[in-house]
Amino acid sequence: MLRSHDSRGIWTNMAAHGRESGRRRTPDPLLLALRLGPFFASCALYFLLWLPSDEPSWTSALVKCLPVLCLALLVHTTAPSGPYGRFIWVGLLCSALGDVFLIWPDQFLFGTTAFAAAHLFYVRALGWLPLRPALLGSVLATFGLYFGVLQPHLPSSLHLPTLVYAAVLGLMLWRALARGTPAALGGLLFSVSDTVLAWDTFVRPLPAGRLIVMVTYYSAQALLALSAVDS
Repeated sequence: MLRSHDSRGIWTNMAAHGRESGRRRTPDPLLLALRLGPFFASCALYFLLWLPSDEPSWTSALVKCLPVLCLALLVHTTAPSGPYGRFIWVGLLCSALGDVFLIWPDQFLFGTTAFAAAHLFYVRALGWLPLRPALLGSVLATFGLYFGVLQPHLPSSLHLPTLVYAAVLGLMLWRALARGTPAALGGLLFSVSDTVLAWDTFVRPLPAGRLIVMVTYYSAQALLALSAVDS
């Protein structure tokens, strides 16, 4: 009877441990806020200095990419081990590289390529399930309409690169929306940032256009990073 009772206790403990280990780990909100401190501080530094109107320099490049590097460090040190966190981390590093390239206008294609690579790593992290093909149709229709409006304003040399980048961005948005928050909101804000940037750059300047671009961009990256921390 004693052995039988002990066996039942062992199996009960094992089952409880299995249920506990299968649960999603919820980060402590206060600890997470503290770990986000460097990101918020570097964002504040960027907006206080407000470097977009300055001459391109390595200083402005560092200040611009520093918030994303802080997020990459957060994911690297906080996210649970596994492919999701690793691919988000690499995507953040590619984004930081894109930030550096885009400081110099003549490096636009290199910057676009770096961000396209970032989106592909995000797609790899987000995965293909649930598929939700109806979402893909909506995203393609929206991006196709926007590109049709934007295309006459683009230099001919940028028609194909912009189309390819829009397709990759749309792919990332589709997978982010399919996965759900916070990645979905991150994907939406990234799309808003890039569409406003394209309009402000190639069609006509928008009031506070650059401010909108950077606020939505940093917010998008933070949400994608948090999706890895909470994965």
